[in-house]
Amino acid sequence: MGQLENQVAFITGAARGQGRSHALLLAREGADIIAVDVCRPVETVPYPTATVDDLAETARQVKALGRRIVTAEVDVRDLTALTSAVDDGVAQLGRLDIVLANAGISVPAPTLEMSEQTWSTMIDINLTGVWKTCVAAVPHIIAGERGGSVVITSSLAALKANANTAHYSAAKAGLIGFMRVLAQELAPQSIRVNTIHPTTVATDMILNEPTYQLFRPDLGHPTRADFEEAALTLNALPIPALESIDISNAVLYLVGDAGRYITGTTHTVDAGGHL
Repeated sequence: MGQLENQVAFITGAARGQGRSHALLLAREGADIIAVDVCRPVETVPYPTATVDDLAETARQVKALGRRIVTAEVDVRDLTALTSAVDDGVAQLGRLDIVLANAGISVPAPTLEMSEQTWSTMIDINLTGVWKTCVAAVPHIIAGERGGSVVITSSLAALKANANTAHYSAAKAGLIGFMRVLAQELAPQSIRVNTIHPTTVATDMILNEPTYQLFRPDLGHPTRADFEEAALTLNALPIPALESIDISNAVLYLVGDAGRYITGTTHTVDAGGHL
């Protein structure tokens, strides 16, 4: 018996990276999964976003673990589509216990030079998209009357400033205030709400030239090795980037019995980056 036997988790940004890792770990612990991702290019985002094949691979791997999964191609800016995806998943799987608001983008840009679209897209996905995710999904947890857990993916950038990330940092910091209010509102229903704050994680959102350039503006075409050299300076522990499973393990702690009385917290998984 796993820690989450017969529970159901809704995960945004589940096609790859941290989202897929979360889906697989929760499935190993007995949960069934409702998984969504945008599965198409997103305006202003300079790196390839997740694909239909990526989401299908997440589904294949979850099923290989003996768990059920319902998938949908959904942009978190679309409340109607989010609601439809959650409603369909709950209809098929029977309940909802966990919400992981994980979807997000990273688009480095100087504060006074970025376009209005760059700012707006960041806020719409990384901040408003989390609100829409909760609006669509949390009522199902409430209806179950069993309590549950919401984990929102924020960032070390909400706690520590770096140049060229004002829109990203603003969105991720905004999630802290949102989380604290929601945690207070949902506590009477025994629903816990927390943010998780990773440092750099080795996913497609980070392992691309625009991000390398953010870390190494002194170089014309920085490589991953160049990025890692700079990233080492961010963390107190001698590691340039975490792996997705490091974040998934923290998520499992927050949604499982070990975290049953943890709510309203900012949980850092940052190799000491905030020090």
